[in-house]
Amino acid sequence: MLPVPHRVEARRQELEDAVTLELRAEREPGIAQCLPGQFNMLYAFGVGEIPISASGDPRAGKLVHTTRAVGRVSEAICKLQVGAMLGVRGPFGTSWPLEAMRGKDVVIVAGGIGLAPLRPAIFHVVHAMKDHGRVSIVIGARQPEHLLFTRDYDAWREAGAKVLVTVDTAERGWNGSVGVVTELIPQAEFDASNMVALVCGPEIMMRFAVQKLQRAGVNACDVFITMERNMKCAVGLCGHCQYGPDFVCKDGPVFPLSQVEERFFVPEI
Repeated sequence: MLPVPHRVEARRQELEDAVTLELRAEREPGIAQCLPGQFNMLYAFGVGEIPISASGDPRAGKLVHTTRAVGRVSEAICKLQVGAMLGVRGPFGTSWPLEAMRGKDVVIVAGGIGLAPLRPAIFHVVHAMKDHGRVSIVIGARQPEHLLFTRDYDAWREAGAKVLVTVDTAERGWNGSVGVVTELIPQAEFDASNMVALVCGPEIMMRFAVQKLQRAGVNACDVFITMERNMKCAVGLCGHCQYGPDFVCKDGPVFPLSQVEERFFVPEI
């Protein structure tokens, strides 16, 4: 429960408002490595703490997080430079179903910053393509300059994955697809009876993506979504992230759609 001091060992400006930080514990033992899909609580000293999913390659064994500046704490974290300190506690929550994906087609649908929590699972899959069927990675963003981790796309393609990219709107000079990310799902290659889908992004985008997959015959138990709502304590005590009978911080953030389907499609008031 106590934050472990970590130092920023490397920093990469991903977007105008998004930064990837590689962290190193100031004392041993540090915290355990996150499984793909799990999150840590990052504490900006004197400001506050927020939940951020791991975004690095699990094989590297490094603590990597990608944060978008959308509030007071995330803005403080994004301003940290190499050598700065912050607190980390974790890992917390559920992970992507890596074992359930073995021997099956895999479809990964990411919207905007939602690619960050999916990135460790993508690395896991592309490093072990022989253990899976066809792999399709569908990525969407508002505009080309909002696309995350574009340096990775070619490597994922070279590993054998089908990478589809689209933007909602684009200026002259963009040669890729234009339209919402769900429009590319029909181009993904999968057998609906033998596949697993991972979906992360804004909730409205996830709802439409899930509906598109279900219309293609995918079973709800084979679709997994991640939700990061209002998490404060990370252990289910404060109740801020209660979602029906579940607490997102400990029962999620990764949920099989079959567990939350009735709540997921109820419009919020």
